[in-house]
Amino acid sequence: MPRNKYPEETRKKIMEESLKLFLEKGFENTSVLDIIENLGGLTRGAFYHHFKSKEAVIEAVFNETDIGDNVVPDVKTMDLPNGLERVKLALTLALKANTATAEATAIVKLGMSLVNSPDFYAYRHEQNKAIVKEFAPMVEEGMADGSIRKGDANLITELMFLLINHWMLPAIYPCTPEQQLVKIKMIREISEGLGLPIIDDEGEALIASVIEAIKTE
Repeated sequence: MPRNKYPEETRKKIMEESLKLFLEKGFENTSVLDIIENLGGLTRGAFYHHFKSKEAVIEAVFNETDIGDNVVPDVKTMDLPNGLERVKLALTLALKANTATAEATAIVKLGMSLVNSPDFYAYRHEQNKAIVKEFAPMVEEGMADGSIRKGDANLITELMFLLINHWMLPAIYPCTPEQQLVKIKMIREISEGLGLPIIDDEGEALIASVIEAIKTE
């Protein structure tokens, strides 16, 4: 069998067709065979050469599309007044990325529908660890320049993203719209109590709008 001369194009095609099916049929209702049948003649071997499972495909979708872009490296190089402003800007850009395009919103909503999948939940856990690794140095910067109260930067960052990326999500902790707004204010109060006031009135509104856009029925 001849070697595939365009492996990156094949990988991209698999991801694109898989995502279409995940969004149309749902992740659980889409099989690897369904994906292969929509690849325009590509074989089962071609699929498994690039991905070991459909879970590996969805992980690649999150990591390799715009929604998976890491905004922190750009923010780290910006000329900003202090560490607190750097953290606030990075958080704002990360939140906005969830709804920057219709595709981004659809992908995030798909992720919300997978919260009960052990494999996907484990993936989210690893992603959150990576987020903490990126944000904690900026928190440390703020502690050094006095814009953030001194403390354990890693623990504070872990807590904030545990609240924002897990407790806030209605797919994980269902609640009424009224309760959702209360939770946002509670996270704001907690962040201020920790000496990390990264959520202001504009931040509250942004979090509420993102959650409304990505919530699943």
